Amino acid sequence: MKALIIVDVQNDFCPGGSLAVAGGDEIIPVINALMPSFPFVAATMDWHPADHVSFVENHPGDELFSTVTVDGIEQVLWPAHCIAGTQGAEFHPEINTVPIDLFIRKGTKSNLDSYSAFFENDRKSPTGLTGALQDLGVKEVYLCGLATDVCVYFSAVDAQRLGFTTYLVENASRGVNVPEGNLTKALNDMKNQGIYIINSEQV
Repeated sequence: MKALIIVDVQNDFCPGGSLAVAGGDEIIPVINALMPSFPFVAATMDWHPADHVSFVENHPGDELFSTVTVDGIEQVLWPAHCIAGTQGAEFHPEINTVPIDLFIRKGTKSNLDSYSAFFENDRKSPTGLTGALQDLGVKEVYLCGLATDVCVYFSAVDAQRLGFTTYLVENASRGVNVPEGNLTKALNDMKNQGIYIINSEQV
């Protein structure tokens, strides 16, 4: 049993959005073509309140993309993005949502961010995805989406740690590369942890 996990392909992460990933919309046809190959498809969405801890606007005097510590957790400060109920938080309109079996909204608490599809950033609070996959008998997890070096990376690392055989579909993902070099670092780290880096033709 294998599952496809689509990470955060939302308007704010695509060109024109408040935290746009370069070429973020280019992966959508690849993801749409991938979905029929999987018996189970899950998709995550950042779904933040307006006062979310990750928004630089909520930290007067701090700089964009700087790091602060909140409740003992390191937090990168991003532009306000994917605010619950806004157009920016919606899936990109070209994503075919019909084959998606499970939607996971994450980062819903004001004081806690969530990069991984599996856990909030306290590394303890589950999103519910782990149990769903285990109940279905999923053994292999294929990840794609935005951004390769942030939410896709943390999701892949957690999937591997939880015992799933884990694949990153690289041409169905794009990186934000903040700070410079972060994308290469994330890809190398995934390889070193035993995560398979493939393209869609290998699925």
